[in-house]
Order: sequence, then structure tokens, then C-alpha cells
Amino acid sequence: MLPDIDSLALFVRAAELRSLTKAAEASHLGLAAASRRIALLEERFKTSLLARSSRGVELTPAGSALIVHAKAMLLLMNQMQVEMGDHAAGRKGSLRIMASTSAMNEFLPEDLASFTRLNPDVRLVLQERWSAKIIRAVQAGEVDLGIIVEGSRHEGLEVFPYRMDTLAVVMPQGHALASLPEMRFEDVLAHDLVALESGSSMMRLLTEQAVVTGRTLQLRVQVRSFEAVCRIVQSGLGVGLLPFQAASVLGKALNLSVKPLQESWALRSLQVCVKKDRVPNTSLTRMLEHLSSLSPTVNQDCASFGLQ
Repeated sequence: MLPDIDSLALFVRAAELRSLTKAAEASHLGLAAASRRIALLEERFKTSLLARSSRGVELTPAGSALIVHAKAMLLLMNQMQVEMGDHAAGRKGSLRIMASTSAMNEFLPEDLASFTRLNPDVRLVLQERWSAKIIRAVQAGEVDLGIIVEGSRHEGLEVFPYRMDTLAVVMPQGHALASLPEMRFEDVLAHDLVALESGSSMMRLLTEQAVVTGRTLQLRVQVRSFEAVCRIVQSGLGVGLLPFQAASVLGKALNLSVKPLQESWALRSLQVCVKKDRVPNTSLTRMLEHLSSLSPTVNQDCASFGLQ
């Protein structure tokens, strides 16, 4: 007999709260009933899952193994309930989307909003991650569709063009770089830099290009968000490197100067990726058609970024 979901949820709560008493209260159970549920789980798996003491409870080695599977099962149950609720409400399905930070801070919110207006019967679930994580999630079937930055290996996936962006330098008004007629990467490398964490595709590209020039990135601050980059630049701790569209919006609000890099490698392609062996899905097909229809030509994007 398989363990019941309520008992697994109780077990996870007890492990997270380190207290069966608190877990019982959170589950609206009496302590005796909660203890009985945990005992039945341990009997089912023929091993101890929680070590009890006067300080509360701790996971045993078997409990540490079980909690990974229990959390995954609870997540799937929640997704199932949400999707069935969509059908009950008359919606035709849901799409799980994972998008890069660049896409989330530039084009994607408006593009998804326009899709929703055309397809109100499709529910969208959206998460933000770095491109490498997105690729793994699509490959594993954890999400239906990913928005990534080109340059990452994507075996087993189909990739479609979506949008273009270009990297830009963000600096305080009056900074020495702001007066240059054209912004070149070599000029930027002479200054302290504020940038994203090393796990981002943008940082990988910048590091590679610095090596090509025989220079190093003088990284003074690394953060997780575009807004944090701009706020630290505003404080005078260095110049920032970000995608042009997002930097322009944030820079205007913070009175910063934003200039696109003129090198051809700074122009990047954002891509849509899906599994090659995916199950046919009408909502996903509609989304792919919608996003692909928004893909401009390189010449159009060069003009919009002010590139030569």
C-alpha cells in the first residue's frame, strides 16, 4: 500500500519545523493523531524517519532520503490540482515557462500579456532562472518551454528564435565613459565593474571576451538582479554591464547614462526551447507560434539599439 499524501505532508512539515507538535498544529491535527500517522509511515517503510528528542525531531538518514521524494510528490499533486481546477473553470490547460533574467527584464512580460489576451483559456506559470538551469528543466520535463540566451548546449531540445538584445554600459551621468562617441569593451575594462553573478550567460560571454583582448574583468561587485547593478552604479562603486533594453528603463529612473557596446559579439539572440520528443499540446503550439512571430531581423534590432 502506498503512503497517503496527508501523512507525507505532515512528515515534511515536521522535518521543516523540527517539531511534531508544531507540524500537528499546522496540519490541524491532534498530537496523538499526528504521531500515529508518522508511526504508520515508518511501519510502511520499515525504518525510522524522525529521531525524537527533548529539543524536537531531526531527520534520520532514511528520513533525509524520503523528504526529497515527498516534496517532489507534493509539488506534483499541487500541480495536478491546479490543472484540474483550470479545467473545472473552463480553461483549456496551463503552460509552465522558465525564462532567463534578460528575457524577464526586457520583452517577455509584455509578450506573455499579449498572448494571454489572445488566449484567455490558457493559464501561464512563470519562473525566472539562469539559462543553464532552464535547459536542464526543459530536458527533464519540469517545464514546457524555456526562454534562454544563445550560447548554451541544448541537446535533445528544439530551439526557435525569439528576440535580440545587446549588452550596454551603465554609468553615472558625467562619468568619463559617457563622453565617448562609441562605447568599446576595451575602454570599459579599465574601470571597476558591477555585474551579475558568475552563473549568468552574460558573465560567461564577458569573461570570454576579456580573455580574447588579453585583459581581465575588474569585478568590484557581483549581484543577482539588474536593479541591484543599477543601484550600485548609482552609488559610484563602478560601471555596470547589462542588456540595453532593461538598462535603459532602469537607468532612466535612476538618472544613469546607458550606452550600447558597439562590438558585434555584444548582440545576443534570445531563444525559445522545447523538448524534441514532447507530447502534442495545442496551448504550447499556440505559444510557440506567438513568440516566433515576434522575432525581428538582426538589422531591425541593430537600428533599435543605435548600432552601426
